[in-house]
Amino acid sequence: MDILTSKANGILTIEFNRPERKNAITAVMYQAVADAINEAETDNSIRAILITGKPEIFTAGNDLPDFLQNSKPVEGVPPEARPVFQFMRALSGSTKPVVAAVSGAAVGIGTTMLMHCDLVYAADNAKFSLPFSQLGLCPEFASSLLLPQLAGYPRAAEKLLLGEAFLAQEALEMGLVSKILPLDELRPFAERQAARLVALPAASVRATKALMKRARTPAINDAMAAENALFANMLLAPEAKEAMTAFMEKRKPDFSQFA
Repeated sequence: MDILTSKANGILTIEFNRPERKNAITAVMYQAVADAINEAETDNSIRAILITGKPEIFTAGNDLPDFLQNSKPVEGVPPEARPVFQFMRALSGSTKPVVAAVSGAAVGIGTTMLMHCDLVYAADNAKFSLPFSQLGLCPEFASSLLLPQLAGYPRAAEKLLLGEAFLAQEALEMGLVSKILPLDELRPFAERQAARLVALPAASVRATKALMKRARTPAINDAMAAENALFANMLLAPEAKEAMTAFMEKRKPDFSQFA
């Protein structure tokens, strides 16, 4: 199974489990995570959610061949019905606290999803990147709104315009993660933090989360809608085709022919 889920002691654990492909996320995986989060919403036994990957890799982001195949327009199927958008809605709309434990690389949506989690802990080997512009695309998952809010515009511009990768210490300084831990301590610490949330009054935790998110929820939804529309168009443009072809062929892309 490329997505492992388990329920124990009030915690739903969701684990990316495709290490042979660097935990690259397919449409089937997006749907599995979306379904697990949505089911947790109506399961009173679940009081916290933990998202994690492998010690060496959180996720390399989208599985490009699968993503391109599943991004093609399908007659009668609105874009918002696609698994990736269902995943975005499920995570951003979760009323239960979400803890993330990140080790190794977190690429693209592997980083943007963290902006929708409540507690984010990084191992000292974590590395983050947002290579949308390098792929001829634009930011997604409301990162064009949330990253400038977290890190300030100048630093967000470096990450989103240039696609500069950054390590755990800078992620901490930017406000993207809450704490850095040695790799062997990451998962146990994140599990303990999730257990602390489970031990609190569930209604109080949900109300506190809702109040903190209340003012920015409409803006997040607007940003995601604008990004998704632009992203879908850019995905079909020549720049993205050149970027992804170059990636597959392991060569440097040539954008000089495009205005």
